Amino acid sequence: MATTKWTIDPTHSEVGFKVKHMMFTNVSGQFDTYDATITTEDFDFLTSKIEFSADIDSINTGNSDRDNHLKSADFFDAEKNPKLTFVSSSLVKKGEDHELTGELTINGITKTVKLDTEVSGLLKDPWGNTKVGLNATGKINRTDFGLTWNSALETGGVLVSEEVKLNIELQFLQQ
Repeated sequence: MATTKWTIDPTHSEVGFKVKHMMFTNVSGQFDTYDATITTEDFDFLTSKIEFSADIDSINTGNSDRDNHLKSADFFDAEKNPKLTFVSSSLVKKGEDHELTGELTINGITKTVKLDTEVSGLLKDPWGNTKVGLNATGKINRTDFGLTWNSALETGGVLVSEEVKLNIELQFLQQ
């Protein structure tokens, strides 16, 4: 069996999230700088190892004040923890799709997470490059990673939900 390495195509990928704000609307954001690789045996993605990292300083919610607050010690503490990372432990078929399991590290805290994942088939682009796409979605609790800052609302509830919804679209290029 031959080892195949896949590198991310950042121009056709995005790493996004959503968090409820004031208990009734979602604030969306993304990481603008990230890297990911997949290593497979031949083209068997069920045996793959997926590694991902995102630069905390690249967080982008469309509001610089909020972004700076997220980078502060109240949340990600980008000075001490400049990256979040994910290393897969398994990718298993579940019905038509897959479940990706791995170790997610945020704010220096590592937890096992499971993400519903759609794996596209192998495709050749117009220039003859072999590509594969992954779409991973899931939810994490931000307080599990020490991101506990919040503010109570006068009407009850809190300013920022503990639940974070992830939507990750990655396209990879065979090396």
